[in-house]
Amino acid sequence: MSETYLDGNAAAGSLSELFAVDLTAAIAQCNGCGHTSVFAEARLYVDAPGMIARCPGCESVLLRVVTTPNDTYLDLRGLTYLRVPNS
Repeated sequence: MSETYLDGNAAAGSLSELFAVDLTAAIAQCNGCGHTSVFAEARLYVDAPGMIARCPGCESVLLRVVTTPNDTYLDLRGLTYLRVPNS
């Protein structure tokens, strides 16, 4: 079965609600395999309750974002780091 996903650029709208910078240009390192690339290269799955970004190298979950009527939950435990370039 083939899964459908978008690239990490599709997360720009949801993440802009939480952060004042464009995180799709940030450098992300996977905590699972160490793959390092711009976040825009992540595989983004949106056909679930919320949004899940997976590593393009090993498919580990990098980030989860779930919005409820009262709160937004952000899980970044799949990232070793997320480096945001200075403007």
